[in-house]
Amino acid sequence: MPPPFCRRSRPPWWPEGEPWPSPMPHQRVRRVRFFRRAAAFVVVMLMLAAWGAASLIWAAATTFGGAASPGQRSIFIVFAGAAAVLGMALVALIASVRRVARPLDAVMDAADRVAAGDYDVRVGEHGPPPFRALARSFNTMTERLQNHDRLRRNLMADVAHELRTPLTVMQGKLEGLVDGVYAPSPAQLQQLLEETHVLSRLVEDLRTLALSESGALKLHKQPVDPADLVRDAVRAYAADAERRGVTLNVDAPDDLPSIEIDPVRIREVITNLLSNALHHTPAGGSVAVRAAAETDGRLSITVRDTGRGMTSAEIARAFDRFYKGTESRGSGLGLTIARSLVAAHGGEIHAESTPGDGTTIAFTVPFEQ
Repeated sequence: MPPPFCRRSRPPWWPEGEPWPSPMPHQRVRRVRFFRRAAAFVVVMLMLAAWGAASLIWAAATTFGGAASPGQRSIFIVFAGAAAVLGMALVALIASVRRVARPLDAVMDAADRVAAGDYDVRVGEHGPPPFRALARSFNTMTERLQNHDRLRRNLMADVAHELRTPLTVMQGKLEGLVDGVYAPSPAQLQQLLEETHVLSRLVEDLRTLALSESGALKLHKQPVDPADLVRDAVRAYAADAERRGVTLNVDAPDDLPSIEIDPVRIREVITNLLSNALHHTPAGGSVAVRAAAETDGRLSITVRDTGRGMTSAEIARAFDRFYKGTESRGSGLGLTIARSLVAAHGGEIHAESTPGDGTTIAFTVPFEQ
């Protein structure tokens, strides 16, 4: 059975009916040409060494003749010994070249497979220590490429799923209006408008996420009073909290130092956390927002609710793209975007929760960036 890096069969993800391409011919030709030249070089060196040793022995024999003195015999023995040592050195060189060529050829062959899109490839970690380290690094790189490729495919599937729902609703409504099933009333048009808002938010969320994760998101930083920023964000949700029967508390001291951030983006983070907290807090519960200056030179903003809480498995996936809890109705991008925006400011965000005892999500941003 050939090793994994020599696999030539079509991988599971390759489309049916399309032949699996062979490794890039020009790269294979170059590799074969390289090893042939290396072998030819070793053979030529071996022939030259053998010719040199034979010449030394012949010269010594013709010079000293059959009746050589002890000193002359010693010189001859030295020459013969030097030739023998040179021959053994060349044999060791050939063995070492072969030992090096095998793992190097394996890595080069595996690189061809990766270039062709096969991220399942792995190479064996054998040979000299530097080549074992090379194989280990190559396997780590391939594993990361495989994970990124899987995430990309999952993201495309999730985006298609999220877009399909509002588009299906809009298509059904429009077909009903065209066929006369629904009367073109303001209520029907309002439902269509709401679905367009859902699509618009989803597209904008995807755009923000793509820009922030690629490092292309431009932050418009300016000096901001963090207490005012937090209180303004909380004030915007006061009516929603009252309608839900949830008590909304804010703790933002006036003596907090000014911080240079993008107020629009950080406000977006706070509103995402507030919206999630209010949605998961039942009537009679409370949501508390706290802003504080930490001793390590960071601004800390914490949002705590008294909802049902999350399990450890849910916390582990809380910041994943499109991950939604059992009661969530959003796109599943809110916390992912919040993490990206906080990271763009050089900060960190984390969640803590106990089932039945609420959830706390806190993020920190350095005052000096």
